Amino acid sequence: MSKTQTTPQQTHDDLLVSDSPGNWTPRRTSDELSRFVVAQDDARRAVAVAIRNRWRRQQLAEEFRDEVLPKNIMMIGPTGVGKTEIARRVAKFIDAPFLKAEASNFTEVGYVGRDVDSMIRDLVDAAISKIHQERLENVQEEAEISANQRLAEILVEQRERDRRAAEQGPPSEDEDDQLLEDPEEQRKREANARRRQTRQRNRLLGMLQKNEIDDEVIDLDSDIEMEALGPQMGSFGSGNDDDLQEALNDLVDGFMHRRRSRRVKIREARSILTQQEAHRMIDFDAITETAIERAEQTGIIFIDEIDKTISKSGDYGPDVSGEGVQRDLLPIVEGCVVMTRYGPVRTDHMLFIAAGAFHNSKPSDLIPELQGRFPVRVELQSLGADELYRILTEPENALPRQYRELLATEDVTLEFTEDGLREIAQASALLNERTENIGARRLHTLMERVLEALSFEAPERAGETIRIDADFVRERMSDIVLEEDVSKFIL
Repeated sequence: MSKTQTTPQQTHDDLLVSDSPGNWTPRRTSDELSRFVVAQDDARRAVAVAIRNRWRRQQLAEEFRDEVLPKNIMMIGPTGVGKTEIARRVAKFIDAPFLKAEASNFTEVGYVGRDVDSMIRDLVDAAISKIHQERLENVQEEAEISANQRLAEILVEQRERDRRAAEQGPPSEDEDDQLLEDPEEQRKREANARRRQTRQRNRLLGMLQKNEIDDEVIDLDSDIEMEALGPQMGSFGSGNDDDLQEALNDLVDGFMHRRRSRRVKIREARSILTQQEAHRMIDFDAITETAIERAEQTGIIFIDEIDKTISKSGDYGPDVSGEGVQRDLLPIVEGCVVMTRYGPVRTDHMLFIAAGAFHNSKPSDLIPELQGRFPVRVELQSLGADELYRILTEPENALPRQYRELLATEDVTLEFTEDGLREIAQASALLNERTENIGARRLHTLMERVLEALSFEAPERAGETIRIDADFVRERMSDIVLEEDVSKFIL
């Protein structure tokens, strides 16, 4: 067996996901996060330790393993400083099921809206979808081989049917002789027909493998797959509508085995048959079992805007169910069993990361029981001009690089100078200070403003090299009014 070699096409993140969980030391996790999140050392370290503790727990004796619970994290900081990015990236690194939920979307049981149990159901759905896709990719090559074999069979049958139709006419003396021929001669004739079909099948299979007849049109009988109905069914509701979902499943169950015939090119037919073969090769029950285990043992749920559940008045208005949401969250975070359409799911060892700006409140305003379920508190700092400049230059997915790659598709070369990027960073910091502080998201606004005209004209400027320096930036931002009473309405 040959060793698996890393191909040049594999990205750095692909290599990270394929790495062993034991190799993710806290320092390494923090360093990898720094490739995408500038500053916020405390938050990166807290998440890195929490992830390592999950691996440490798996190394314990089984009788003691269940006694060790995760140390959930509370992130405190304004919007746009990297709270969500830290949680999402670390989940991607360790290939863990991840879900971001907005606490403001939930309502107390008894009110119209989503209940907190929907977080767990959504996490399991995400885990199943991810594993299902992984399994499909694993059998893709084998499924394509089976699809080509089915195509060869279909082509042989179709051509044989066409041949018989072309030869159909008034009964001939030969056909009368066939009716009177002895059984031995009939067996020989049928054997010759089978050998002819085998030779034809092998020849067609070779042509299919070389994609030589992809434009030929065939009649394909295909199953009406339930996957085609999935998006429509998912739009009927969310959260606590599992009963409705199951009722709809029962309603359309009779259509699962219906078939339809249509004329398609072999190229499209191969894609349809490959998908069907791949689905036949995987065991959905095994996928569900694995997904639930992953969700229970390695799942990460990021609860954003937790501060929005704190009631301002405590009596009336839209915040009336805020404390109720906190009390509903409590058993989920504490550890309980949530029923899903795939079976019971335990939340005891899921990692919960809550986050909020807490502009008009503080973490101590949460109910005491919920505060105690988030023992790790980290405060993320606001971003100044220096941090915003680092965001433009240090991360691998920095905005200047994204724009360079996008316009390179039009054969336009962008060159960002240091003074140009610092001008953008300083303007972003100033706007954040004078208007609403939206952190690094302000960079998206200004970068788009600076490059808007150039993006529009790019097809006509193919072959040019454009220098984005401080003068270029000031010229493009000259119409931006920085006075506090006006700029808040345009940026």
